[in-house]
Amino acid sequence: MTRTADHSVGTGAGAGALAVLVASVLWGTTGTAATFAPQVGPLAIGAAAMGLGGLLQAAVAGRSIARFRASLRARWRSVLVGGAGVALYPLAFYTSMRLAGVAVGTVVSIGSAPLASALIERVIDRRRLSRRWMAGAALGVAGTVLLCAAEAAGAGSGSGPGTGSGARTVVGVGLGLLAGATYAVYAWAAHRLITHGVPSRAAMGSVFGLGGLMLVPVLFATGAPLVASWTNAGVGLYMALVPMFTGYVLFGFGLARVPVSTATTLSLLEPAVAAVFAVLVVGERLPVLGWAGIVLVVACLGVLTVPSRRTRPRTPRRAGSGRTAAVPAPSDGAGDMVDRRVTPPARPQPPPAAATAYRTGGPADG
Repeated sequence: MTRTADHSVGTGAGAGALAVLVASVLWGTTGTAATFAPQVGPLAIGAAAMGLGGLLQAAVAGRSIARFRASLRARWRSVLVGGAGVALYPLAFYTSMRLAGVAVGTVVSIGSAPLASALIERVIDRRRLSRRWMAGAALGVAGTVLLCAAEAAGAGSGSGPGTGSGARTVVGVGLGLLAGATYAVYAWAAHRLITHGVPSRAAMGSVFGLGGLMLVPVLFATGAPLVASWTNAGVGLYMALVPMFTGYVLFGFGLARVPVSTATTLSLLEPAVAAVFAVLVVGERLPVLGWAGIVLVVACLGVLTVPSRRTRPRTPRRAGSGRTAAVPAPSDGAGDMVDRRVTPPARPQPPPAAATAYRTGGPADG
């Protein structure tokens, strides 16, 4: 049976939404931080950030992972798929920024993730998308497109990192789409583990720990520039400890309380934060079109984070009236409000000789 999810954030999920937003702010600093280590390649930056951060998450969650090892072993496919997504995401993401520019790479990678998450939920989890989520996602995607266009136009008039050949930009955009897909995959895998009884710490630690192990060979092969200077080393440590470790701990907390498609849509705040930091710290200039895109992203976040109204229960009629009483559906902890109807017990059937038969029942639970 297909479930219909209200992808708005209910009152009880406000803490989860706030955690995802704080994580998005931390992630938005990565592009600016990477500019302080221009000698370090994108593969090394990605492997250091996600690899070291993932291994640290696994170490901190060691006891929880050991305690729930049976559950994790039973769902090893989700752990493997999530770990592969964690390993591929930073390599595609940072290479996309290097080829297409920081703003374009960030916008494409993060802006495509909600759509990928929605597709995964629709195909695998049979979850319908609410109109509210679609409206919020439309605002967010429109804002990221405006931001991307503004940054691309600004880069085209100068000599920024996004002013390479058209082929480089196309490859960068393609890698950004791959990054968005892998982001959605590992977020879905972690959320699936959490909703099947694995605590957030154990789920995130196992998925990110496995991804970190997969990135160790890449780090050894490309990470020499990270130890060439204290500045490069500091950038690598910052990326691993703050945006990746702290950010994904907060993200795991949020995934336990909101659907994946809502979490990835809330993370559209990241490119907006990245653009603001680029203006304030790096000294880039953001055209009016870009600021309009940021306004749309903020509007998207407002649509998704305003608590949804709960349905008032209707007063049930007397027993035997043949009517059903609708009650507000309890939240499952992930913002998924499901319409449940309670049908009163059927009245006892009269003896066969009775001239009439009483019929009870209510609308089918769709």
